[in-house]
Amino acid sequence: MTRPYLHYAWEISLYSGKTRAYLRYKGIPFVEKNIHLWTMPTIQKKVGAQVMPVVVTPEGEWLQDTSHIIDVLEQRFPNAPVVPTTPRQKLASSLIEAWADEYWLPTAMHFRWSYPENFRDRFQPEVGDNLLPFMPRFIKNRAVTKVATLLRSYLPGVGVVPGQHEIIERWTHEQLDLLDTHFGQYGYLLGSKPCLGDFGLIGPLYAHLGRDPWPARELIAKRPNLHAWVKRMMNPPQPQAGNFLADDAIPDTLLPLFKSVFADFWPQLELTLGEMERTRSSLKPGRGWSRMLGMIDVPMGRDKLRIGARPFSLWMAQRSFDTFHALPAAEQASVQSWLESIGAGDAMKLAIPRLRQIALRVAPE
Repeated sequence: MTRPYLHYAWEISLYSGKTRAYLRYKGIPFVEKNIHLWTMPTIQKKVGAQVMPVVVTPEGEWLQDTSHIIDVLEQRFPNAPVVPTTPRQKLASSLIEAWADEYWLPTAMHFRWSYPENFRDRFQPEVGDNLLPFMPRFIKNRAVTKVATLLRSYLPGVGVVPGQHEIIERWTHEQLDLLDTHFGQYGYLLGSKPCLGDFGLIGPLYAHLGRDPWPARELIAKRPNLHAWVKRMMNPPQPQAGNFLADDAIPDTLLPLFKSVFADFWPQLELTLGEMERTRSSLKPGRGWSRMLGMIDVPMGRDKLRIGARPFSLWMAQRSFDTFHALPAAEQASVQSWLESIGAGDAMKLAIPRLRQIALRVAPE
């Protein structure tokens, strides 16, 4: 390799933290390229949407979507794999990645946008400097106001409305406490090295909860084991070391998290599937479903959260189903036995139609 990979991203971006942590852990040579206002049309042209992160390979390929990026790079850099080879851990890692990418979005958006100091002290100055680095502050602030207005318009669709703040906060505190307990015993989710699920979780737990002033102070810093994990993920020890747990073990400390995967996230998938089927007849050729469909009431702990159905969550979940169905029969049986032991014996029976990704949308395959 004669040139480094290029990582087009912002530090403040949720999903950029996932790929940045991955590139650092794997020791892949890369250069982080800031996205300016004049960079966005190029990204739109190359990947079909104004998104971040985007990775450009030394060969000139433009890769978009964090899961796809990791899939590609795992093939090219097989050392220190982040996907376990044993069946239960392989599926568990994939499930947590999908749950973290999709179900944690209300948490990430709420704790960024519901506390004004995050906008004042972090978002406004940082995004302004990213977008228009050579402009005076008053012009930067005007540009950021437009960006913030657009992003705030998405809040009701992800459930961030005043009547639901308490629901999101209660669920988040419970999950963070569980993670803090787990990381008090293990360095990462499945042992002493990170798996795919760790990289899924670091997205919301770094950019939104770990860097924005209010949640960084009130949520992460007050949980020392979780705080230490965030630091390890973003500044991995070198050289790469550690192992996944022996005997395909899933730590007991993760079982409460899987309760949320199957009791909260799985019903969201089922309800989203219903919305997709309801709107299938209106699909336009080559465009797929809208990013947000009708409103659904999904479980969030002991409460219900009203959110918009997001078809992309089913594409993410499809990856876990593919992982399961690609296993040999004996390994599928081992995974099925584990699922039954945690009360999720029917989880892999959810009938998701084959989907393909089109930038930020999904369409029938």
